[in-house]
Amino acid sequence: MKLLILGSLFSLVLAGTAAGQRPSASDSDVRELERLEIVWNQAHEQGDAAALEALWADDVEIAVPHMAVMSKAQAVSFARSGRMKFLRYTTSEIRVRLYGGAAIVTGRLERTRAMNGREVSDDWRFTKVYIRESEKWRVVAFHASEAAQP
Repeated sequence: MKLLILGSLFSLVLAGTAAGQRPSASDSDVRELERLEIVWNQAHEQGDAAALEALWADDVEIAVPHMAVMSKAQAVSFARSGRMKFLRYTTSEIRVRLYGGAAIVTGRLERTRAMNGREVSDDWRFTKVYIRESEKWRVVAFHASEAAQP
């Protein structure tokens, strides 16, 4: 009887370990969203408007300090204009939360940009809302605000 109980417990432990090692759909979604955050950052640093356009849903809304809220068309036009060049675009403290076909990504964004012959640095907290469209994650909202200073 003891051997049967020990054998059953051992089987449960092995099954739990094996299940814990298999990535779930949410694990792969989190990895994909983290990858897209890198794509987002690199696209800004490289001035790659096409990559940004591919990340944004058609109805994306972008709201950042000291600028009017932008639609996709406005943001793509601005990115293509080359009026702003990012010298640094770094995120940290990334947190990904999944809600079915939607995801919220939050974190800190530190960037340095050149515009009109001068460099400006920003330290922001941001929120991105992603939705899954045709098996791809797309940003439907991006909001940034000044990070609180210690």
